[in-house]
Amino acid sequence: MTNTYNASRRRLLALAIATTSALAIAAMPAHAQQDYPNKPIRLVVPFTPGGVTDTGARVVAERLGARLGQQVVVDNRPGASGNIGTQMVAAAPPDGYTLVLGFDGTLVINPHVFAKVPFDTVKDFVPVSKIGDAVLVIVTHPSVPAKTLPELIAYSKSNPGGLSYGSSGTGGTPHVAAEMLKVKTGANFVHVPYKGGGQAMTDVVGGQLPMLYTAVAGALPFIERGQVHAIAISSAQRLPSLPDVPTVGETVSGFEASSWIGILAPTKTPTPIIDRIQRELHAVVNEPAVKERLAKLGITSVGNTSAEFGQQIQADLKKYADVVKAAGIKID
Repeated sequence: MTNTYNASRRRLLALAIATTSALAIAAMPAHAQQDYPNKPIRLVVPFTPGGVTDTGARVVAERLGARLGQQVVVDNRPGASGNIGTQMVAAAPPDGYTLVLGFDGTLVINPHVFAKVPFDTVKDFVPVSKIGDAVLVIVTHPSVPAKTLPELIAYSKSNPGGLSYGSSGTGGTPHVAAEMLKVKTGANFVHVPYKGGGQAMTDVVGGQLPMLYTAVAGALPFIERGQVHAIAISSAQRLPSLPDVPTVGETVSGFEASSWIGILAPTKTPTPIIDRIQRELHAVVNEPAVKERLAKLGITSVGNTSAEFGQQIQADLKKYADVVKAAGIKID
C-alpha cells in the first residue's frame, strides 16, 4: 500500500513539474513579444554594398531603428543572385531579430530560373511589408533610329539578327521583363547578359550595345545628359521625373514589370512582432524625408500590410513562372 501511495505521489509530482514547465515555456514567448525589441535587429541584405537595393535598405533601417528603439543593423551577405543571404534568414530563429531585405528577383524569379534554390519563398518566410517599387526603363543609344516603343519593336523585327539588349544579368528582373515584352509583342530582342547594370550602361553610352533594360535610378543621369534615349518605362503610371517618357502599357495593354523591395521574417515569427514591425515600417516609408530619399534612388514608397505584400508575392510567383517558361530562362 505504501509503495502504491509513494508511486502515485511521484506521478503527481512529475505531472505538476511538467505542467509548470510547460506553462513557463508557453509564457516565455508572450513575455518576449511584449519586450520586443530589447536588442539590435539584423537586416540581411543579400547583395553587395552600394547598389540601389542596399542603399534603400539603409535609408529604411536608420529610421526603423529609431522608431523601434533599437538599432537595425544592415548585414550584407551577397552571393548566388541573393540566394545565399536569403537562405540564411530562412534558417534563422523566428524571433524578430533577423529579417531579410526581400527583392523580387530573388524571391519570385530565382525559384523559376535556378535548378534549385535553398529556400521556399512561401513556406520559409512571412511578409512584413513592401518598402517600394523600383521602376525599370528601356533605353537605347542615340544612333538607334527607333524613338518609340512601337518603332523599336518593328525595328527589331526588321533585323534578321534581331536587336541586342543588355541587362544586369540572366534571370534578373530587367531580363525577365524584356522577355515578357518579347512574348507579348513578338519583338526580336536578343539578350546580352552582364554582371551588373553599370558596365551595361557604359557599353550603351559608348555605342557597343544598342539597347538596355535597367532601373531608372542608374539610367536617369545618362537620360538627362542625352547620352541615351528613354523609350518607355514599365511601371503602371508615368514618372514625375520622366513625364514625357510613356509607359510600356500605353503600347502593350496591361503590361507592368516594376521591381520591388520589402522586408520579410522567418516563418513562425510571432504575429504580434510582425504587426509591430509592419506598423513602424509603414510609418517610416511614409515619412516625407524617407520618401524623398527613396525617390532619388528610383523607388516609389509603398508600405503595405503583410497580407497585401503576401498576395503580391503569390501573384508574381505565378506571373514570372509563365514568363520564364515561355522564354526558356534557366540557370544551372
